[in-house]
Amino acid sequence: MTGVTSGVLSIDGYVGGASTIPSGPSNSYYGATFSSVIIKSGGTWTGTNTIDSGATVTVSQGGVLSGGAVLNGGSIISYNSTSGGLTFAWGSGGGILELKSGAIDRAETPLAGNASIIVDSGGTLSGVVLQSGNSLVVSSGGTLNGTTTINAGATATFSAGAKESGVTLNGGTISAYNSPPYFTWGSSGGTLVLESGVSDTNESPKAGSATIIVQSGAKLSNAVLQSGNKLAIHSGGVATGTVVSSGGGVAVYGSASNTTVNSGGVIEITSGGTATGGTINGGSAYVDASATLNSATVANNGLAVVSAGASANNVTVETNASLAVNSGGVASGTIVSSNGGLAVSGSAANTTVNNSGVVEINSGGTATGTTVNSGGNVYADANSILGTTTVSNGGQISAASGATISGTVTIEDGGSATIWNNAGGSVDLQGDTNTGLVISGLASGGTLNTVISGFNGASASNSDSIELAGVKAADVSSVTYPSADQVKLTLSNGNDITLNIVGVSNYGFTLADGSDGWLSYEVCFLSGSMIRTPEGDVAVENLQIGDQVVAFDWQNNKDTSHPVVWVGKTHATVRAGLPDDEAGYPVRILKDAIADGVPYKDMLITPEHCLFFEGKFVPARMLVNGVSIFYDKSITSYDYYHVETEQHSVIRADGMLTESYLDTGNRRSFRQEGSVVSLGGKPRSWENDAAAPLCVDRVFVEALFRKLECRENSIISHEVPALTLTQTHDPDLHLLTQTGAVIRPMRHSGQQYSFMLPAGTQSVRIVSRASRPADVIGPFVDDRRHMGVAIAEIHLLSAKQQHNITAHLQTEKPAGWHATDWTDCAWTNGNAVLPLGEDLLNGKMGILSMTIRAAGPYLVDDQETAETEARSA
Repeated sequence: MTGVTSGVLSIDGYVGGASTIPSGPSNSYYGATFSSVIIKSGGTWTGTNTIDSGATVTVSQGGVLSGGAVLNGGSIISYNSTSGGLTFAWGSGGGILELKSGAIDRAETPLAGNASIIVDSGGTLSGVVLQSGNSLVVSSGGTLNGTTTINAGATATFSAGAKESGVTLNGGTISAYNSPPYFTWGSSGGTLVLESGVSDTNESPKAGSATIIVQSGAKLSNAVLQSGNKLAIHSGGVATGTVVSSGGGVAVYGSASNTTVNSGGVIEITSGGTATGGTINGGSAYVDASATLNSATVANNGLAVVSAGASANNVTVETNASLAVNSGGVASGTIVSSNGGLAVSGSAANTTVNNSGVVEINSGGTATGTTVNSGGNVYADANSILGTTTVSNGGQISAASGATISGTVTIEDGGSATIWNNAGGSVDLQGDTNTGLVISGLASGGTLNTVISGFNGASASNSDSIELAGVKAADVSSVTYPSADQVKLTLSNGNDITLNIVGVSNYGFTLADGSDGWLSYEVCFLSGSMIRTPEGDVAVENLQIGDQVVAFDWQNNKDTSHPVVWVGKTHATVRAGLPDDEAGYPVRILKDAIADGVPYKDMLITPEHCLFFEGKFVPARMLVNGVSIFYDKSITSYDYYHVETEQHSVIRADGMLTESYLDTGNRRSFRQEGSVVSLGGKPRSWENDAAAPLCVDRVFVEALFRKLECRENSIISHEVPALTLTQTHDPDLHLLTQTGAVIRPMRHSGQQYSFMLPAGTQSVRIVSRASRPADVIGPFVDDRRHMGVAIAEIHLLSAKQQHNITAHLQTEKPAGWHATDWTDCAWTNGNAVLPLGEDLLNGKMGILSMTIRAAGPYLVDDQETAETEARSA
């Protein structure tokens, strides 16, 4: 029965009107005032009724609200599932619509403002358009279907257990407690808040102002952020597999893993946040104080910045990307490769620098535990600290003036390091051929305060060296050892350079200019040639006047002993650019090169020093084969000794029969060794005073050369391919006038060459290729002249008159012609002057013709054999 009880109108029939509740002129029923309405099953409340704030209309199952009712700040509670049973309009005052269990409602369109819809468990709402200020709550068990749009300023809350579909987030906000929330992103974006307990995946907002917030206890997987999109991961929240495109951004207060930040994208890891794995793929990462970046890759021009108080662990930097560690920041376990860069203003530990990777330690920065592999580079700036570092073969470090070494820099064989003399710390040179250390700051003298260890070697070309930048070998006047662990180089200007090298006094040395022209201080044992004495073998530098040496009486095939009457020492410096035998390189004869046990160790002698074979002395230069006997080009400055006996003798050095010193007039070139002065006598000669004849005859020497050549492969334990030098017989013959003009042949037929000469030519230079017989035939040919072409007749035709040119056939020849036994032919040296007289004066031109008797062979482009490495047995 319809009636009012306690201000509530209960309707079970039909009631019409235009009431405004809770207060209004028509809110009475038969005189009874009401502020709320309950429409029971079978009841209908119709008319232009207005439901203001404070009023509530409850529509039961089977009840009907119709006729133009307006919800304007009040509440409607519906249990009704009947189509058409809930018909009303939203007023500007909004209000609350609550759909209870069993209720079904459709197509709600609240006006912008304070309008709320609540879908309780068992309730269903099919379609709603939410405007700014509107809110929607779908409770657990509630259903939202149809087409729903959440516009800017509107809020939808999906509780755990809610069921939603057909939802478009288009500028509004969804707070999701269910896993996962079902909706699509509209063109206007919006905000998705993932609340505690929610697990969402594959979110992909459209470009624009879209935000995803991952609250504590929530998880987001595999989201894709476009330009304008933002992801905020709060403390306790987790995001994994996020892809950030250009213009997108991620703020990490909680935990992010396997994030990919593409070019133009940004990730910021804030205080307390952690990002693990993933790739900064051209994008940017900023690690704030108390935040951490772990096991990520920075690639393709990407950038990661570690701020003060932040840390980056096990990050890989590659392909033109950069990791910057600011002052107070820490990086550990970084791998830098493929044009990647690490800039350290804070602290870096256990960094690995691979091929094309670069680490720069800025002022105030520290790097320790660094490994520099082949192709990697480390630069330590002024006021930086370079801690324990290992430089592998092919790696490089460069420490500027003012950089400090703290700990030990280990340079493996093939690695390189440039440091300044005030760097401190220590350097350990690994291997016996370590040439990688360059020291700057000593050009004007000074002391290296870095301690160098591991400086050693087994032979001159199998040894360590240290290069001093700005210092040349010629600048050093003397070398002394203040202590067992120090070497002092006195410069010609009076200044000293002191190096601290552990055990340096135990090693010999050479001083040479390296490939960049700087002084190289190198271990060497050239002085260690062992001379046979009755008491055993003695190093040549230890022999004194009066000592006995064993001499071989080859004519009677027995050993005798002769006293030493003089020991001389001099210093040799190689003159690069000359042929090897003239440049001054020592000849290295490998162990067993002559015979088994001969010599019994590598032997170093000068090129003209003679070896004894079958009653003859042969210069070492004539036996050089480039394999078992070769010029050791690793030695460019060295001391060498001569030992003189009373008579020229055949003695043994390193087990090899060789000669004692024969004074042919060069004694003054040597400094006498020992405490007793011996006055030399008159010069001697090979013809009258030699212990055996000097033999340079090709027949004898070539046979010996070929015999030793056959031992090469057994000496070095593998077959050596024959060295083939490219040769030509083309002399490239041309003329050069006194004015510098180059004249090529106008005609060439067989041996005949003809050249057109300009008027006024009084002389020409005959220019051609030139080679030495000792080079193109073999060192066993004792002819080291540069031979150009052999020219017979020369004729000059001018003004129909022919003149014979014979200056080259005269006893006194012009410059560039070799003396010869021939009377009708002469050899040039490749650049010979030919006077022509005055026949081409007065405006006359001429034709010069010549007959070439012989030419070549020549080495093409003055081809030189690559420097042979020492192969000590």
